[in-house]
Amino acid sequence: MNTMDYAKARELMVEQQVRPWDVLDPRVLDALATVPRDAFVPAAHRNLAYADLALPLAHGEFMMKPVLEGRALQALALDPGDDVLEIGTGSGFLTACLGHLAREVVSLERHADLADAARSVLAAHAINNAQVVTADAFAYTTERRFSAICVTAAVDVIPQRFLDWLQPDGRLFVVRGRSPAMEAVLVRNEVNAPRIQSLFETDLPYLVGAAPVPTFEF
Repeated sequence: MNTMDYAKARELMVEQQVRPWDVLDPRVLDALATVPRDAFVPAAHRNLAYADLALPLAHGEFMMKPVLEGRALQALALDPGDDVLEIGTGSGFLTACLGHLAREVVSLERHADLADAARSVLAAHAINNAQVVTADAFAYTTERRFSAICVTAAVDVIPQRFLDWLQPDGRLFVVRGRSPAMEAVLVRNEVNAPRIQSLFETDLPYLVGAAPVPTFEF
């Protein structure tokens, strides 16, 4: 594929996949139309960069489908002044989109090679407000509180530590539950208790450390 093909494919992805899935926020559509997804996809799968597919990365990780990325970005309703925590950098594509929409992004990636690759591509595309930290989300500690958190893999139960990283009135996007009947939810950090809004059904691989504990049957 040449560069023009990628530009056309990006336009078609937005118009034929993402928008029909009720992603109508103009800022989100602009981010998806602007950030070159093909630059973040491993070379072996680059021709599939704009397909309606989850794409494999190293270590059994993956890139979410474009429609799911669009829905996540729209659900978070980011303002240009927001600080975002991303749990699971992966390729760095969603990191770039978050950077396009928010003031600053801190993204956690447990695999050093994926983190390094994401940093390189983000730098090459002048996305200077996104910091990739090599860390496991279950070992990471910070005193910062974020406006929004985006979790790029599923959890069985939403970990309390993720909620603790939210500012009052902050938002968390995450997919929770048991495969194959998982639900994407938006959690709002309200005064008395978190308010959980169910968004749509989907199915994602689990975040390492967040899978269901195996139950033994005798």
